[in-house]
Amino acid sequence: MSSLERGRPLRLGACLSLTGRYAMFGTQAARGLRTWAALDGNVELVIEDDRGEPTELMSRLPEVATRCDLLLGPYSTHLMRAANRVISDLDHLLWNHGGSGDDVEAAVPGYVVSVLTPTSRYAEPFLRMLADRPTRAPVWLVSGRGGFARQVLDGAEIIATALGLRTERVGSPDVRPPNPTDTEWSLFCAASFADDVDTVRRALALPNPPRIIGAVAAGVHEFGRAVRTPNGIYGIAQWSPGRVETTELGPDEADFLGAYGAHPGSDRPSPDYPAVQAVAAAVIATHCARATGSVKREVLWDAAVRLRTSTLYGAFGIDPVSGAQRAHRTVLTRWNEAGLHLA
Repeated sequence: MSSLERGRPLRLGACLSLTGRYAMFGTQAARGLRTWAALDGNVELVIEDDRGEPTELMSRLPEVATRCDLLLGPYSTHLMRAANRVISDLDHLLWNHGGSGDDVEAAVPGYVVSVLTPTSRYAEPFLRMLADRPTRAPVWLVSGRGGFARQVLDGAEIIATALGLRTERVGSPDVRPPNPTDTEWSLFCAASFADDVDTVRRALALPNPPRIIGAVAAGVHEFGRAVRTPNGIYGIAQWSPGRVETTELGPDEADFLGAYGAHPGSDRPSPDYPAVQAVAAAVIATHCARATGSVKREVLWDAAVRLRTSTLYGAFGIDPVSGAQRAHRTVLTRWNEAGLHLA
């Protein structure tokens, strides 16, 4: 069905990791979508568990697509690569809220619209903060396994060079004090959540620990449980409460956070960014469908290409050729005694 009947609820489907390696974030995305659907009042959700496995995702996604008007992608760059391999056969537009890899966002023009800041720009707010300090110290970039980590640090090196920061890049097993002449140094790591936590723990235990630590994993609340003394550590987040001033589409932050905290199954009053970025994709997707009266892929793509707006997640605006996100920016967060906050 390509046209919408007036008043009929939109059926929105997603494969998310309710179990498996990405369950920490996939379950938050699912809770965020259920909270948003209750606020919207005219949406039916179909959520299937991809178990964090590419083969499971590629098996389930076509079936979900046949049941739904709109299709959201999975959580993680790894799983989005798998989704990209099948989406052109489904003739659906895939709304990508969970895979920020530069290659993922631009891999299937006309079939994928992304809401996420690409990985190559992840480290920008942390590095700009370091460059603005009165004194500069070398920055050690600690990489994890996989394409996500590589792309984050490739981008970090380019940004650091433009800012005049000296960098040293090593693999995660090689965290060690820098040259004896460097009495002060900073560290930034990008890997899986578990690997980032391990890197930070080992760095803190060094005789000469980093003056400033930044980690992608430190942008979510679970980091404070995994690292006993996170105070002063910076995180990178796609969203954090208090960041957005103007919401043009969908619920505003106050309404969503209030509903999320009261929603059954929520284990904290405030979500992390995986929940909010999923909601942003759903808000943009349903807006395009309702504005055009269609769920046809080509019509939705044209509407998304023309759209410049904002949700509670932040700015939205895609590259008209690739579908990669251009308007949204990551935010810098910091841990203190009260928890995780905007830096």
